[in-house]
Amino acid sequence: MIFLDTDLFVIDLRYRRDAKYTQNRLFLEKATASGLATTSIFNLLEVCGILSFNLNRQQLYELFRYLPQHYNLKLDFSLAPSQRLPLLTLGRMMEIISQKVSFGDSLIIYAVMQHSQPLTHFVSWNAEHYNSRLNIPALTPAEALATVQYF
Repeated sequence: MIFLDTDLFVIDLRYRRDAKYTQNRLFLEKATASGLATTSIFNLLEVCGILSFNLNRQQLYELFRYLPQHYNLKLDFSLAPSQRLPLLTLGRMMEIISQKVSFGDSLIIYAVMQHSQPLTHFVSWNAEHYNSRLNIPALTPAEALATVQYF
């Protein structure tokens, strides 16, 4: 399974003039066609938060409900906030944050570390933020297209 970060979805849904859009779209098409793409509830909430400024309430709830289906994602609902947030102890979060990680990124790192399925890669345009903090390779979409064999 490949874990997809928030920025991939935001670029695809909102920033079609971005220089990375074409390569991002190509990556998403291949990753989602494989059926091996996943993300966390935290990433889904982050996409919703970012796009909330441009969507009405109904559109926002539809985005939350249908984004995993739209991208053929295997969303790990075992990470639902009602089930996992109590497990985010202050000590564990501080351990991650002490590696000079923002709170938002620390939630994503935690989600990757606690994911219920074995993960092979983490894909983000900000892969360099995660490289030394995960036990799986962090790649940009361009790097994943060039190196991941099962696309």
